[in-house]
Amino acid sequence: MADISQYTGRITSQHNQKPKYMAMVEALTGTMVDQQNVLASMPGKFDLDNAVGDQLDSIGIWVGISRNVPIPLTNVYFSFDAEGIGFEQGSWKGPFDPDTGLTRLDDATYRLVLRAKIGANHWDGTLGASKAILDSIFGGGTFVFIEDNQDMSMTIGIAGVIPSAVFLALLRNGLIPIKPEGVRVNIVIVTTTDGSPIFGFDISNDLVAGFDTGAWGSSL
Repeated sequence: MADISQYTGRITSQHNQKPKYMAMVEALTGTMVDQQNVLASMPGKFDLDNAVGDQLDSIGIWVGISRNVPIPLTNVYFSFDAEGIGFEQGSWKGPFDPDTGLTRLDDATYRLVLRAKIGANHWDGTLGASKAILDSIFGGGTFVFIEDNQDMSMTIGIAGVIPSAVFLALLRNGLIPIKPEGVRVNIVIVTTTDGSPIFGFDISNDLVAGFDTGAWGSSL
């Protein structure tokens, strides 16, 4: 961080004892110090982990994806006694959000979409790399797996902690760029019990488990 002493400290003893002269130097160099500090702080403000608001929008321009979604996301607004859109799942309806559905992502969700887009920009098109992209944006006990159906389609499974309704809507509408060109995502299975693996025979891990452990999956 720049400091004004970088300039005043170079003044010789013949002049640094003169208050008016020192005040003039501080006034002239102070603006340059302020500019240096502003410029030095800018990279951190546009860091994906720390950016907010317009800063995230600027990152979106660089990356190539906007927070304004082309398809209104329906059934994502918070509601009492509604499965999947309750506390910590539904999105609060803002004063300018349309009743028909969410069209503008909040900072937290947009940050995840940006991570996915950044991963897609460096992606080699393989399913293994698709899973790596999903793993980079999911966390907190949410586990993702991808199955290649060998017919130019793939199935995405989401086990563990159920993501927010907005993020599931983004997946459902194909707005998360994680599939190879020409391959369709024919179904996305999400566990119906928060924190549980998806039910399946002859497997027992964090993704799929049998009776008394696994939960029935539901397609989006």
